[in-house]
Amino acid sequence: MLKTSLGEKEFERSGDFISGAKKVDGIIFNIQRYSTEDGPGIRTTVFMKGCPLRCSWCQNPEGLSKEPDLVWYQTRCVAALECLKVCREEALKLTEEGMSIDREKCTRCGECVKACPAGALELIGKRYNTEELLDEVLRDRVFYEKSNGGVTFGGGEPMLQVDFLEDILPKLKETNIHVAIDTCGAVPWKYFERIIDYVDLFLFDLKLLDEQKFREYTGGNIGLVTDNARQISSRKIPMWVRTPIIPGYTDDEENIRSISEFVVRNLPTAQRYDLLSFNNMCKSKYERLGMNWELKDVPLIEKGDMEEFRKIAEGTGLSNVRWSGPTRIGGE
Repeated sequence: MLKTSLGEKEFERSGDFISGAKKVDGIIFNIQRYSTEDGPGIRTTVFMKGCPLRCSWCQNPEGLSKEPDLVWYQTRCVAALECLKVCREEALKLTEEGMSIDREKCTRCGECVKACPAGALELIGKRYNTEELLDEVLRDRVFYEKSNGGVTFGGGEPMLQVDFLEDILPKLKETNIHVAIDTCGAVPWKYFERIIDYVDLFLFDLKLLDEQKFREYTGGNIGLVTDNARQISSRKIPMWVRTPIIPGYTDDEENIRSISEFVVRNLPTAQRYDLLSFNNMCKSKYERLGMNWELKDVPLIEKGDMEEFRKIAEGTGLSNVRWSGPTRIGGE
């Protein structure tokens, strides 16, 4: 099925939800401390809401929408029904199959969350101002200093909240915190221009270079992505290039070789190339969001296959190729 992504006008409006107030706020759906995979050293990774792509294999569906998402945890529910009583929109219904959430009616007011005595309902996505988020991430400063770590902004796609990044990144740099941006690259270059002077490292996704496949599987424009990658590298900013290895989508020799050759020819500041194996642990996220995930029954990739992909990449001249993530042994 053809995916759709944000068009140019939608890009221009995408910042409205974070910059309409007098002070610029960001909407965050997770703050992950002690991360070791999102840049050098020990890091705090800030996951921001909103994404311009709709990748078939997305691991963080709660980051797709720019708005908070209401989710229900079946194991916590005690059927007190207080949530139904306070929902003015009548968007909730408890059935034998579980909690039904009418997401067209739901206004994400959060009243049902407050009313639930068991914490079975939760709004994913919290608004932070710059001072609040700085306070959160600077609590771990000692770990950054000891490990040469820092703060990584991911998502979703953090560049969709560029107003907030433009406000907070200079303040982080004033405190000598290493800053990384984990990006899919599918936003206009003018967004990057606004914050690039405050970024020490880009974790840059190159999923597919085939234009037709990229549009079909993600809804995006690969030309925009590759142009941005070249621009970042031309500005002498270090990069870690990342490719998710997804069965039936990106897991073929031609794709890995073409991306590797692109890196060799066009991205002189690429310090490493990471191959990220498919992870099916996000199934429950889709279920809680009432979304169907077409890869829910797809098995993990075999360890031997990941080793072969690494060798293919190294064969193009890349010297620092790594793979990580869950795998299975052949025949399992």
